[in-house]
Amino acid sequence: MDKIRCGWCKGSERYIRYHDEEWGVPVKDDDALFEFLILETFQAGLSWLTVLNKRENFRQAFDNFDFRKIVHYDDKKLDSLLNDPGIIRNKLKVKATVSNAKAFIQIREEFGTFSDYIWGFVDHTPVKNSFTDLSELPARTELSDRLSADLKKRGFKFVGSTVVYAHMQATGMVNDHLTSCFRYDEV
Repeated sequence: MDKIRCGWCKGSERYIRYHDEEWGVPVKDDDALFEFLILETFQAGLSWLTVLNKRENFRQAFDNFDFRKIVHYDDKKLDSLLNDPGIIRNKLKVKATVSNAKAFIQIREEFGTFSDYIWGFVDHTPVKNSFTDLSELPARTELSDRLSADLKKRGFKFVGSTVVYAHMQATGMVNDHLTSCFRYDEV
């Protein structure tokens, strides 16, 4: 018998695997949170599947999403990224990755970890929604508005409320699996 899944992941084995193994699972590791944040910023205006299909290329191009290295990228490295056909070559987003690494490090210095900072917005406990239909899932919420504004104030780029809400969903800060989905109670 087939498992019941959220309808958005159908049609691609990669999408299904991402849905079944990652989406909505609480992430507290700073390295993983940074990876998701960078991937979400590159996704802005594109489909998540486009980003997932290029994820390994991104991982190689951006030194395994190591913010400690990315913060030191120079113009030569940025030029090589902009010429890399394996990633999304948007100049503003590539440059934003460096400034986001700097802001990420500053938050870690202030809060100890980025995880403590970002999970503080949900009192360190995932928000469990109870949606029964994909049409109910919001693109943004009052919470993502607040988090987005705070990230921007701290120097982050490409972190509008919609991007931030997608990050919250991906990293399990909110559980937006449909109540009928087999992952709803698992995460």
